[in-house]
Amino acid sequence: MKIILTQEVSGLGTPGDIVEVKNGYGRNYLLPQGFAIQWTKGAEKQVVVIKRAREAREIRDLGQANEVKGQLAGLKVTLKARSGNGGRLFGSITPAEIVDAVKTAGGPALDRRRLELPGHIKTTGSYTVQVKLHPEVTATFPVNVVAAK
Repeated sequence: MKIILTQEVSGLGTPGDIVEVKNGYGRNYLLPQGFAIQWTKGAEKQVVVIKRAREAREIRDLGQANEVKGQLAGLKVTLKARSGNGGRLFGSITPAEIVDAVKTAGGPALDRRRLELPGHIKTTGSYTVQVKLHPEVTATFPVNVVAAK
């Protein structure tokens, strides 16, 4: 089955890529979840629009990725969350909350889909978060989760 990806799918490709997948994987997972659209000649024209949108938010080159990595290295990100006894949070910290905290701390704008959390963050404490800025550049930065008063 030939499909066009509309979102990044790890191990498969990035938005705008035309890939060949097994029928069941495409029909039962990628298409219903909105990760891809069925390939047609008309849909192939939409690839240009998808790629243009990706380029607008993508980090331009290796030099810019290293620059953003340098900005993240000197950043102190603190996140306040409601917690109960023993530092256990009500819910968990999401990648979107971390991206907002990085912006608040004066850091660069990041794509939440590129964050790699060290498991579910459900307690207060210090965590190390990775972000894949470029295929060759991965940055890490500390996130400190504290109890909100």
